[in-house]
Amino acid sequence: MRERFDIVISGGGVAGLAAAAAFGSAGYSVLCVDPAPPVTEATSPGADLRTTAFLQPSIPVLEAADLWDRLAPHAMPLQVMRIVDAGGPEPEARIVQDFDASEVSQQPFGWNLPNWLLRREFLARLAELPGVSFRPGIATARLVTRSSEALVTLSDGSRVSARLVIGADGRDSPLRAMLGIGAQTWRYGQKALAFAVTHERPHGNVSTEIHRSGGPFTLVPLPDHEGRPCSAVVWMETGAEIARLRALPPSVFTEDMNTRSCGLFGRLELASPLTVWPIIARLADRFSAERCALIAEAAHVVPPIGAQGLNMSLADLGTLLELAEGHELGSTAMLDAYHQRRWPEVKLRLSGVDMLNRASMVGAQPLRDLRAATLKTLYSLAPVRRGLMQLGIGMR
Repeated sequence: MRERFDIVISGGGVAGLAAAAAFGSAGYSVLCVDPAPPVTEATSPGADLRTTAFLQPSIPVLEAADLWDRLAPHAMPLQVMRIVDAGGPEPEARIVQDFDASEVSQQPFGWNLPNWLLRREFLARLAELPGVSFRPGIATARLVTRSSEALVTLSDGSRVSARLVIGADGRDSPLRAMLGIGAQTWRYGQKALAFAVTHERPHGNVSTEIHRSGGPFTLVPLPDHEGRPCSAVVWMETGAEIARLRALPPSVFTEDMNTRSCGLFGRLELASPLTVWPIIARLADRFSAERCALIAEAAHVVPPIGAQGLNMSLADLGTLLELAEGHELGSTAMLDAYHQRRWPEVKLRLSGVDMLNRASMVGAQPLRDLRAATLKTLYSLAPVRRGLMQLGIGMR
């Protein structure tokens, strides 16, 4: 006999697990499947060593899912976003501008957590929800939709039905392909190294982006590690340069890393292995189809600048939760409204991040000088500075 659920979620990454917790907490019956069991310890093979900064508008979504109380004790507040231009002839800071959350809010911009820890805490929340079933090691194999329901065949041969199917299965989403939804992709020839470091000087809850060429070198606050200040690093560069860096002996890599950080934190020391991630931007042609909605990287991918990625995903989730209250779950009206609300907003944010990333990549000295002058001008105009901060964290 076919199992019936209100919602089937294809994909058990951070966004998929958040969606399962949110809809399960709202009283829906939910099945979440993912072909790969989640890695929930930093030292385990395959652990996602990147971090996520939850910006202010994402917190109500996490609170509604009873997730935030689990995360808050582990979260590092991000009070200041520091932009450093190091694009002069020598790799040293020549312009440092601080964007302080106190100018626009009584709260920090956001709170930073490791991705592996998010998976651990999200799974713990799912275990508390009797209406949620999480099945790792199982993928969505086939999908048939009709006006009244979606029929899903899973990779273990079982079949289930749902009023709504949510695709949260990544940038190369199999569900998006099953639905025949195309996507536009922007490629930068970049990759990113993600790792953790300890350093001599405290980070002071400041997230720092250092711009020179190839992409930003970003340090995001983490709790102390073995008694020393600690930060997560995302180092974006050309694919060829990332390959060179990754092949270096650890001692040589450490020297290159310290040169690229401009000494702003004192001496940096590696505190984790290196992981590599390709950098692209992608936008699905539609975010919905009959009985189906795409969220997170199944719908949109952005470079890791300004903490936009997962926060855009939680905005997708928040919109679906809101629309589910006023519409029949999975109806054409609900899903058309979802696409119409989210697609233009995501397109606008993707365009902004694309522009910032291309500006961060420039290598020619005149263009680096122009970038520095633009940063200085924008920062000096207080209304513009505050507007950029509000836009960046989703307050407008």
